[in-house]
Amino acid sequence: MAYTVVNSSYNFFKSLTYEGTGSTQSISGINFKPDFVWVKDRDNARSHELYDSVRGATKRIQSDNDGDESTQANNLTAFQSNGFQVGTGAGTNASSQTFSAWSWNCDAAASATYTVKVVSDSGNKYRFNDFGTSAVTLDLEEGGTYTFDASDSSVSSHPFVLGTSANSNEYSTGVTYKLDGVTKTYSQYTSGFSAASSRQLIITVAASAPTLYYWCSVHSGMGGQVNTNATRGSSNFGGTIQSTAVFATAPGISVVTYTGTGSAGTVGHGLGVAPDLVLFKKRDGGSDAGWLVYHNSLGNATGGRLDVDTGNPLSGSDLFNSTSPTANNFSIGTNTRCNDNGSTYVAYCFASIKGFSHIGLYQGTAITDNGPYVYTGFKPAFVILKNFPDTENWRLFDIPTNPGYNKNGYYVRPNQNNAETTNESSTRVDFMANGFKVRGSFSGVNGDNDNHIYWAFAQNPFVGGGIPATAL
Repeated sequence: MAYTVVNSSYNFFKSLTYEGTGSTQSISGINFKPDFVWVKDRDNARSHELYDSVRGATKRIQSDNDGDESTQANNLTAFQSNGFQVGTGAGTNASSQTFSAWSWNCDAAASATYTVKVVSDSGNKYRFNDFGTSAVTLDLEEGGTYTFDASDSSVSSHPFVLGTSANSNEYSTGVTYKLDGVTKTYSQYTSGFSAASSRQLIITVAASAPTLYYWCSVHSGMGGQVNTNATRGSSNFGGTIQSTAVFATAPGISVVTYTGTGSAGTVGHGLGVAPDLVLFKKRDGGSDAGWLVYHNSLGNATGGRLDVDTGNPLSGSDLFNSTSPTANNFSIGTNTRCNDNGSTYVAYCFASIKGFSHIGLYQGTAITDNGPYVYTGFKPAFVILKNFPDTENWRLFDIPTNPGYNKNGYYVRPNQNNAETTNESSTRVDFMANGFKVRGSFSGVNGDNDNHIYWAFAQNPFVGGGIPATAL
């Protein structure tokens, strides 16, 4: 189990309920601008709706079906500093209906350093972070600050610059040039480039910045395009497949998008620790666009399917290339749920973090009122669990901000659009000070000698010094 100690009391997760109005409203009280929001109508049979800041606020995917990503102009319409905005769409704001929203935060503004080299690739080309492909298109987030370190000797005769068109027209907004740590003008930078031992170009991407290009001020044809994104996410070269990612190392959360190649490879996630859980969703592809789940307790040759209740998980090297995630990347095989050539994907990555999250497995006993106690190190606000040997629904238990609502036997099913279910006697799960206690005997939560995977997030994440809130 991967653990990182967190020195922060800042919120990275929030569970809350709100009432739909049928009119545009802001859902506040989250205390951060979320990067991932999961919404469910508790009162009606409506699909779970999932949104993230990398794909963009209006881009919807649903956990209970394998449908493609769709644009919903009136559902979740914006991520805001203290929550999010919903429009008139019934899926997020039907009048007089109760909704749950679970929100995660990747926190800080984008910041990245890219090492620049020049390689021979049908002529000289720039390459970043020793990534295997040259002259790639970069994705940089508006408001993010990026350092291009061109100190490598291969770059000494190729001044690395930015422009508004390929091979011309210097771009200066938010750009700083440095030689040997000293700030220079564009002309000083390009004229003194080869003599310096330390060479950097630093850019803070302005709002509404145009599409840019990186190029050599001396030689044409070496560079590529720079997309300046209004959405979140920056180019990541931590794997063999380029990705766009937003991540926070403290809570162990990242949102990653990438394009499949059809060949086994790795995808950078940015966490700095190996994720214990990865949820994959193909964004385009029709009937084979279902959800794939990597869970540390299932191993690297077995995957769950979030959108169905099957007791037979997917298996084989074509899922994760029989390779566990690392601190830099996760592996994908050739399965269409994670790596269809030319298809786009989103992956939600989570690492177990002390005082914030816990991802693992417990064994059922089928004993009423005295089932397994699962230690998490915090009082949960959100738990998803699944009996994997049996054909059983996924179950999501939560305690929102308003105390007493939806605890114990109240749950929704991530693989179904059903309204909230209450059957406290057989499916009861109690949230305790340092974990959760399985009280019900139903096989979906407590099958006799069955393995149940879970992931949990804290009700009051973190206190100063990285101590779990419940430890005080």
